Amino acid sequence: MVRKRIRDPDPEILPEAPADNDSGSDDDVDMVNVEFEWFNFKPDIDFHGVKSLIRQLLDVDSQLFDVSALADLILSQTTLGSTVKVDGEETDPYAFLTILNLREHKEKKVIKDLTEYIVAKAKSEPTLKPVADLLSSSAEVGLILAERLINVPSEIAPPMYSMLIDEIEAAVEDNEPYEFTHYLIVSKTYHEIASALDQEEAPKSKKNKASKGSKEIFYFHPEDEVLQKHTLAFGSYDYTKDEGEGMADSKRAFSDMGVKPQGSMLLIEAAKFEGAIKAISEYLSPPQ
Repeated sequence: MVRKRIRDPDPEILPEAPADNDSGSDDDVDMVNVEFEWFNFKPDIDFHGVKSLIRQLLDVDSQLFDVSALADLILSQTTLGSTVKVDGEETDPYAFLTILNLREHKEKKVIKDLTEYIVAKAKSEPTLKPVADLLSSSAEVGLILAERLINVPSEIAPPMYSMLIDEIEAAVEDNEPYEFTHYLIVSKTYHEIASALDQEEAPKSKKNKASKGSKEIFYFHPEDEVLQKHTLAFGSYDYTKDEGEGMADSKRAFSDMGVKPQGSMLLIEAAKFEGAIKAISEYLSPPQ
């Protein structure tokens, strides 16, 4: 169930999410009904949960930032952005989404560090050059951060984004600094690489094929694939920190290949943002 605060008087209904429960039989599958609820940020409740999700979002490069300071800044915006929970407001969030005004907070060290990081990564990828250019200009860029636990269904994303649009409109009406020219979403993708675990036993032909890996981009957040079609700029980049040997294999899931995560950015012009959110709502809507 989508249920959130005063600014959202008409709750929408999100289908209850099924989950597999291993009962010991391949033929018997139990269904677990889950009700998701949307809430404002609560600093005294959400700090550790949001901090953990930020670390998950930024992956190994979260070590480069003061994640506690970033969580505090996010939680200070209690009427902008959302958490998603299952067992009531007093529990840890399963997901969050927020937006930060990079210009408004440019003197805060964590935003300085994050902006420098974003510019450096954008300069490293030709497709992301517009990001670096914008952040060096007078453009008003809203940085969107969104993450959820791995088993949380992607259908929770469209309501979070739709609520954000409404909240930004309300904030602008109240003369708050959220009138953006562009939205920058920091997210993550991955591609498959050859697994070191199977190389010794694999025949030579298979080794040669596997060693090339795959450059096809996969999305941790399915909505990013739709949002990409509405972007001014999109690209993935390698993390600064080294995961360490064997980490790609540890992230294998039902695949013979290893998984190499990367950071990604999606830059969307303000005039196209609402249409992009409508598109992901249509894409992720469950069948009638």
